[in-house]
Amino acid sequence: MTFRRLVGTALAACMSISVAAQSVPSGQVPTGATTLGSVTLPRSVKANGEVLKAGTYTVRLTADTAQPAVPGIQMERWVEFLRGGKVAGREVVSIVPQAEVKDLNSGAKGAKPAAGESRVEMLKGDDYLRVWINRRGVNYLIHLPPVTTS
Repeated sequence: MTFRRLVGTALAACMSISVAAQSVPSGQVPTGATTLGSVTLPRSVKANGEVLKAGTYTVRLTADTAQPAVPGIQMERWVEFLRGGKVAGREVVSIVPQAEVKDLNSGAKGAKPAAGESRVEMLKGDDYLRVWINRRGVNYLIHLPPVTTS
């Protein structure tokens, strides 16, 4: 009987964490891990020194802050690129509230992504592939250097 109670308590805790992560008000950055969406990388890139091959990945925001962190501000965190349910790589993401997007010197070739959308594009000079995800009033920008063949 105590085993069932333990399993039930653990399951309830997991479910409440999942619901809490999904119920973050629009415009606020989630404090825990959450899935940002799915993106397709048109070419191989490096994420934290590891090669991510061209293809479709699920991007998950982690609770891990990038170091050095500014006390009280979590505008840089880690994201994970998942393929087939497994982490293929991770990289630092810059988090930009919607109110500050207008201040970006984006170099974007087109419009900024609409709410719930993403953009993947090479930046001027082909130095970085930018993944830009606009989720619930918060923008997530990931810059990945392309893999070069010598």
